[in-house]
Amino acid sequence: MKAKAAYARAMERLYLAAIVLSGTAIVIITLIIPAGVFMRYVVNSPMSWPEPAAVVMMVMFSFIGGAAVYRANVHIAVEALTKAVGPGARRLMAIGVQVCMAAMALFMAGYGGHLCVITWSQSMAEFPSLPVGVVYAPIPIAGVMTLLFLIERIWVGPPPRTSIMYRDGESELE
Repeated sequence: MKAKAAYARAMERLYLAAIVLSGTAIVIITLIIPAGVFMRYVVNSPMSWPEPAAVVMMVMFSFIGGAAVYRANVHIAVEALTKAVGPGARRLMAIGVQVCMAAMALFMAGYGGHLCVITWSQSMAEFPSLPVGVVYAPIPIAGVMTLLFLIERIWVGPPPRTSIMYRDGESELE
């Protein structure tokens, strides 16, 4: 029982780190894109780095944030089919979804890691000291994170209602 509680605490910290990283990436994107537009159209002195920097941040935001979204179970899901079948078929479909998620996470970790290795010696023109492998690093990292969150879901169960994921509460649409 202590192992499950320790694992759940570790996943809570990993989730928080993912949210902080992806949130920081989106804030950076929000700051550098308007700066690039301002320099290009107001000052008439375009900068070459804002767009590629935003792409690098978007890769991090998308993959790391995607892993966090999976843990929070707030990803896009089509539930029409699962609601149309009985409880037995629904359980089998849920198992199938978890198997597919595990396969995708393993693919991201394996192929993403390979992609990082083979592009490590390449650099971006705008950032010559930044290896392209670093740009792709969020892919295998997110794959491992998703796999860890999947293990949590299967072994420990869903995160408790005391999780930081639920601190905002539900919001009402007007």
